[in-house]
Amino acid sequence: MAMTSATNALLRRFHQTLGLPQQTSASWHRARIREELKERRKANTFWDQISETSDVLFSVSRAQYDGFLLRKLPPFSASRHTLPYAYMIGKFSSRCMFYRVLAMLSGAPQAHLVREVVNPSKEAKLHEVALRHGVDPAKFIRIGHRLLKVWPLLP
Repeated sequence: MAMTSATNALLRRFHQTLGLPQQTSASWHRARIREELKERRKANTFWDQISETSDVLFSVSRAQYDGFLLRKLPPFSASRHTLPYAYMIGKFSSRCMFYRVLAMLSGAPQAHLVREVVNPSKEAKLHEVALRHGVDPAKFIRIGHRLLKVWPLLP
């Protein structure tokens, strides 16, 4: 069964809602997809496989949303893809909101414009995000660690 227009519309709406900055390089997307496929192959547990599959789906659909058809999404199968897609939407929506709240709490100059989905449990990622948005990294990381204790994030 091919990707339905309803699935495509849902993914378009999802990426619109996240509002991530468009990446204008096919090589940027290729590197993300390659990295996620590598991590997917290493996944052993059921939940790791779901999480890594959701990352692959996200990377491929984001590339398509940004105008790069580097890979096709697999034909949708409710039994194989419902959980990874649901996981993807929950995971990346939660991360995006986490960063918006963290930016507000940290006093980012334009907190309402912060749109990020990188893994906030990695301190290096928090540091990168702080620098991108003109926030003191030490403050951003300190508040981020506190917020992580109460924020519902999927791994």
